[in-house]
Amino acid sequence: MFSSSSLLGLVGIAAAGEILWNGRLTNYSDASFLADWSWSNQVGPYQYYIHGSGSIDDYVAVSASQYKNPADTATHGIQISIDGTSSWHGQSMMRTELIPSTHAAINAGKVFYHYSIQHTATDPPTQNEEHQICFFESHFTELKYGLDSTNTLHWMANSESQWNASLEAGVWHNIAYGIDFDAQTVTFYHSTGADDLTLTAGPVAATTFSDGADWHLGVLRLPASSGASGVKESWHFSGVYVEDGELTTSIAGAS
Repeated sequence: MFSSSSLLGLVGIAAAGEILWNGRLTNYSDASFLADWSWSNQVGPYQYYIHGSGSIDDYVAVSASQYKNPADTATHGIQISIDGTSSWHGQSMMRTELIPSTHAAINAGKVFYHYSIQHTATDPPTQNEEHQICFFESHFTELKYGLDSTNTLHWMANSESQWNASLEAGVWHNIAYGIDFDAQTVTFYHSTGADDLTLTAGPVAATTFSDGADWHLGVLRLPASSGASGVKESWHFSGVYVEDGELTTSIAGAS
C-alpha cells in the first residue's frame, strides 16, 4: 500500500514531461557524426540528407559555446548554414535541414516540440527572400522570415501569421509548438533570452499530420522575384527536443 506522500510523489512523476526524442547533441562535439548516417545506417539523432553539394562543415557546425543559448543546460548548440551551393536536387530553393531520426511517438497525442533560435551579425539572413524555418511537410506550423521584406519573424499556423516579432541579431527566441494530434490544434509558446516559455498564441485549429519523420530543423530559403541571392546565412539552434506530458517552460530544458 502506498502512503499519502508516496502517492503524491507518483502524481508528480506522472505530471512531469517525458522526453520522447532528444536532439540537443550532448554526446557530440562536432558535426562529423552526420557522415555516419544513411538510409541503410540510420544512426544518431538526426537524418541528414537535405543539403547542398558541399561538405558537412559547409552547412552544419556544433559548438559548446558559440551556438547555444547560455540558459540551456545542454552542452552543445547547432549552427545551420545555407549559401549558393545549398540547392537540393537542383531546386531553386536553398536548403539545409535536419530531421529527427526516431521511432518514438513524436507524432501522436499531445506533444511539445522545443527549440531556441537566433542569428548574429555574422552571415545574417536576407530580408527579401522567404524563409521557412522548423516546419512540417504539410506546413501546418512553422516559422517564416522575409515574408514582407522586413526584419520580422512570424509564427504561422495553417499558412496564416498568428504572431510576429522583430528578429534582432544576438537575441535568442525560445519556442515550443504545443501540438495536439488528436484535437487537431497547435499552440505557440515563446520567450526570449533566459525567460521561461509562456503561452503566446493559440490553440489554433490545424490539420496536424506527421509521419514522425517530417519535422525539419533548419532553413529553406525561397528565391526572391529578382532571383536567388546566393549569399551565405547562418542560424543557431539550441535546446532541441520533443516531450509529452506537461510542458517544460524552463529554458534549462527537460531532463
